[in-house]
Amino acid sequence: MTEIKGRVINVSNRLPVLIRKHATGARVERSSGGLATALEAGWRDRPGIWIGWAGVTSNHQVDALLVKASKDRSYTLRSVALTQEEIAKFYSGFANEIIWPLFHDMPSRCNFDPEYWEVYQRVNRKFAKVAAETATEDDFIWVHDYHLMLTADAMRKAGVRAPMGFFLHTPFPGPDVFEKLPWKKPILKALLEFDVIGFQSDHDRTNFAGCLERLLPGVEIERGDRDYQVLSGQPHSDARRTVVGTFPIGVDFEEFAQQAASPEIENLSGEIRRRLSGDVLVLGVDRLDYTKGIPERLKSFRLLLRQFAELRGHITLVQVVVPSREEIPNYKHLRREIELLVSQTNGEFTQPGWVPVHYIHRNLGREELLAYYRAADIGLVTPLKDGMNLVAKEFCAAQIDERGVLIVSEFAGAGPELRSGAILVNPNDFAEVAQALHYAARMPIEEKRRRMRLLRQIVKDHSVQRWIRSFLQAIPAALAGKSEGRQGSDSGSQPTSTRPSDETMPGVALVAASLSAQVRPKYQIGRDAKLRAMGNAAGEG
Repeated sequence: MTEIKGRVINVSNRLPVLIRKHATGARVERSSGGLATALEAGWRDRPGIWIGWAGVTSNHQVDALLVKASKDRSYTLRSVALTQEEIAKFYSGFANEIIWPLFHDMPSRCNFDPEYWEVYQRVNRKFAKVAAETATEDDFIWVHDYHLMLTADAMRKAGVRAPMGFFLHTPFPGPDVFEKLPWKKPILKALLEFDVIGFQSDHDRTNFAGCLERLLPGVEIERGDRDYQVLSGQPHSDARRTVVGTFPIGVDFEEFAQQAASPEIENLSGEIRRRLSGDVLVLGVDRLDYTKGIPERLKSFRLLLRQFAELRGHITLVQVVVPSREEIPNYKHLRREIELLVSQTNGEFTQPGWVPVHYIHRNLGREELLAYYRAADIGLVTPLKDGMNLVAKEFCAAQIDERGVLIVSEFAGAGPELRSGAILVNPNDFAEVAQALHYAARMPIEEKRRRMRLLRQIVKDHSVQRWIRSFLQAIPAALAGKSEGRQGSDSGSQPTSTRPSDETMPGVALVAASLSAQVRPKYQIGRDAKLRAMGNAAGEG
């Protein structure tokens, strides 16, 4: 089987560090972005190069600062220079006013400005140029997320022959939504220049295949249980083979668990519980975004207090909202809506010594975040749509006391993966979320521990390190398939599948290992766990 002989070149919109200008000069700070944080956790000991934007428009110190920041890492940091216009029209514009809402099934929020598309192409060519200058034929170029869907096409046109992979951290929409994008065909064609394309869930992988079938009828798709083989170009001659697989991302379980167990975190966690009134602490942690379902969550919590008067004074919601993209009008409106709902709920239910909702609008440091995870009795993770949502997995990893309950949206990638131990809800159903909160608040301690022990084992088994190994092990299989070519003939014989075995690609397909037939008894609490929980909460059982 073909092996990756050279380095891994990681390409993402942001580097794992940011360069910020201060009165005393520019300095390097750790990036708070979820993608960069997850990748850095799994990339810590891998040699290679990381290409991305450093967070400043222009500064002659950038290269020197990144050289200094690279000294303590196994990989080298290299920046892509962006102008203020490119940041506005590529990042705030095309990426976050078109692709982000579209890929989260919210096309009505899209602003299909043709200038955004022009700048998106230009910036993708910039990233491709830096990668092309860096890579050799033996290297593997791994491109991340919707910001950079055109880079493989630009690199192929520049003559780059190195193998390339693409991973989408967000959901991928179905054909009925994706076809609303004016530039849908060029984006699909550009994606097929990658050797491997990875998605968070089987649902996203199926949506992508559906878009190919509807919009690019010239491609051939060979479906398998764990991946698709897509051939584009001229069938049976000089066709490009792309492997499309499912690779659910994870977190660095061991690091989260070890840090959460430290005396410092334990003391801070205890202090949080002493400061907050109420017996049951519910925790929501989200970036400010309309896909996260924060207003819907607040309405569900308000309904809980209206329906279950006995919980008043005994349950508290801490909602952490990390500032994000607040230069975009939609996000300004969202912040005002959230703050109004918090004010209304507290105005309706606050009693002497008890405030039902504590609202935190800032970025929490790692220690403070871990302390809140440990302090919480219920983790409430209810996005309207999410590729994975690592908060759910971080919460489980930090729950070393195994006394917390996870409530998670069925529309997050983490929902189906963690359904054996979590309570799944529809975030649009306020009554269902309220019932789930009531059930979680009254859950017996032994059931809490059984569920959380199960969840922590799943999160541990499917760590970010395993995710990286799974994706990288798909590359040799893709290259082997390409070298073998098609085995068909004019007589209509079927192509020979080149799908790798389960051993070659651990973790491919949503919950492939954790809920497979061989290991289901290890993880499964029982059939219809959600229905039973909902029935008990409603007084039916």
